[in-house]
Amino acid sequence: MSNFVADIQIPDSSLAKAAAEILREYGNDLLWNHSHRVYLFGALMGKRDKVKYDSELLYISALFHDLGLTKHYSSPDKRFEVDGANAARNFLRSYGVPEESARLVWDAIALHTTIGVAQYKESEVALIYSGVGYDVMGENFDALTEEMRNQVTSAYPRDGFKNKILPAFLEGFAHKPETTFGNIKADVCARLLPGFKRIDFCDCVLHSPWHE
Repeated sequence: MSNFVADIQIPDSSLAKAAAEILREYGNDLLWNHSHRVYLFGALMGKRDKVKYDSELLYISALFHDLGLTKHYSSPDKRFEVDGANAARNFLRSYGVPEESARLVWDAIALHTTIGVAQYKESEVALIYSGVGYDVMGENFDALTEEMRNQVTSAYPRDGFKNKILPAFLEGFAHKPETTFGNIKADVCARLLPGFKRIDFCDCVLHSPWHE
């Protein structure tokens, strides 16, 4: 396969290749294709908007952004986004990557489902958020051309992604549904997890231990 898709280069540094090997080992075809589409769609958005970004850090952020859903990286009590962010930070530190770059990748992954915040942070964080939104929900769908979309999905097929990704999300945090409190993944639990009851913020306030 060419290192270019839709005129966007897939990073092929030793660091990028090592990150890809981790996704191949612990992920599956669904996450492999989705993660690459996230990188490509994010990069295309960046190119369209003439945004400067580090392509290697963007790529690694994309590769790790859903690894917190996998058994290997899933913790018993943290949000899956944080598990993926921690894994990426540890990986980068093991290669001697500067701490500021590791922090940037951590933020990109940890905030990729945080609506109303991530898009206002650094370019890499904002572009991962945009890439995820584009691939998962079709946000700003017409911002990219049909030809661009076709080139990306030909290289990294969707293959029924709509109907596969929600169960994949649930599988990643069904053992800790409480970690979805206050974020959009609670919708996945509400739809697919029998007996799930949302934590209500208002109840948290009204039933707090404070005595008024």
